[in-house]
Amino acid sequence: MLRFHALQLPNLFQMPTFRKGDSVFLAKGAYRGTIGTFLNFRDDDPKWADIFERNSEVRSHPVEWLEHMPT
Repeated sequence: MLRFHALQLPNLFQMPTFRKGDSVFLAKGAYRGTIGTFLNFRDDDPKWADIFERNSEVRSHPVEWLEHMPT
């Protein structure tokens, strides 16, 4: 008897989506807790994103460190 199981996507495909203007914070890394606004993914490396931080600086951080601010 054959049994079929529903396919589950690995966590790799369940990455959050960020859009320009989203409120985000750094959940990991050396600057954990930094709050800012998502600007864009880097053209030269889409695993990095530009964030407008509250100190009025634009800095790049790894996307995997970002999380959406709770609403």
